[in-house]
Amino acid sequence: MILIIKGIEAVLLSSENARKLAKFYQDMVGLKLVAEMVIGENNEGGFTFEFNQGTSLYILDHSKIKGKSKEPPRVMVNLEVDKIEDEVERLKKAGVKVVQGTYHVEGYGFIATFEDLDGNYFQLVQVRPN
Repeated sequence: MILIIKGIEAVLLSSENARKLAKFYQDMVGLKLVAEMVIGENNEGGFTFEFNQGTSLYILDHSKIKGKSKEPPRVMVNLEVDKIEDEVERLKKAGVKVVQGTYHVEGYGFIATFEDLDGNYFQLVQVRPN
């Protein structure tokens, strides 16, 4: 049997406080919040951010998550932008912690790495020249 994977439908980011983390991604990073939900018997919160390409980012409460990420670079979300330097400056001015300033990866583009409130790393990437 051959399994045909069509793509990544969503990335799930679990947190001890999903509301606070979702507010960070909405207010500081500038992602568009499109839905809020209540999940399961424990009424845990969930927040949905959608992108033009159809992939979603879900930020969810999770009872097994406590404190900050112990291995932030293990899994990172890349957020594609058109003008990385403009966006990097915007995040810096908003007070988002910079982990690694903008650098070039030959054959790929430019990357800058940041840290969210839970200690997770996320990256801005510019993969198409403008």
